[in-house]
Amino acid sequence: MTGSEVPHSFRLAYVPGVTPTKWVRIWNERLPDVPLTLVAVSPAEAFGVLRGGGADAGFVRLPVDRTDLSAIPLYTETTVVVIPKDHLVATAEEVSTEDLADEIVLHPLDDTLDWERLPGRPAIERPATTADAIELVAAGIGVLVVPQSLARLHHRKDLTYRPVTGAPESRVALSWPQDETTDLVEEFIGIVRGRTVNSTRGRPPTPPQPKAKAKSKRPEAGGGSGAQRKPAPGKTGKTAGKSPRGASGGPKGGKSTKGAKGGKPRRRP
Repeated sequence: MTGSEVPHSFRLAYVPGVTPTKWVRIWNERLPDVPLTLVAVSPAEAFGVLRGGGADAGFVRLPVDRTDLSAIPLYTETTVVVIPKDHLVATAEEVSTEDLADEIVLHPLDDTLDWERLPGRPAIERPATTADAIELVAAGIGVLVVPQSLARLHHRKDLTYRPVTGAPESRVALSWPQDETTDLVEEFIGIVRGRTVNSTRGRPPTPPQPKAKAKSKRPEAGGGSGAQRKPAPGKTGKTAGKSPRGASGGPKGGKSTKGAKGGKPRRRP
């Protein structure tokens, strides 16, 4: 993007469960002249939207194909099991995948967890979406293992959830096309990473105001870089405090203690 190009907006895609509110607020504070447009996408279509130019960047779930997309991992979610409130599992604070061995564990087609082997017993059919699976859990058909953000997104009064150990976890990342790392993408990366507005990777900082120059003192007459010191009271010039003859330690006035004239005294005849 050249300096002369002024984009109409910044398009940000996000998958279900991600709440971009905080980052959008910071964007609006820093770049009020560039509106941010949110684009809701499913996990399956998120990468196609980025590659097709439908969004400048997006919050997606890993893994990301790094062939043509860049990604910054942001956080890892807790995995939970969604169950009816009166379910036996609801009495525990935490369960393991082994605790679900006798349960029908629903596996929606848009599942975001990378399972090597799904726990529990499989359902006759796979629900099309996570929302459909939630309806089946409410109907008592089975239980559902999902990232915690999706359990909150599809919250119902008759359902609850508990953390599950031994299950895969979902990681959320910020992704964008490698060849489209524009100034605005860099700006949003800085916001997500918590850079301040004056960061060297963020917007250009406000140039410091020039300081007023201090007034230089003009030297006194006679040269020198500053005013000459005044002699102490009772002293005159360079001879102050010294004997007229230049002798050090002599009495005041330069008089000898052995008479008016110097030298040895004469012997009596």
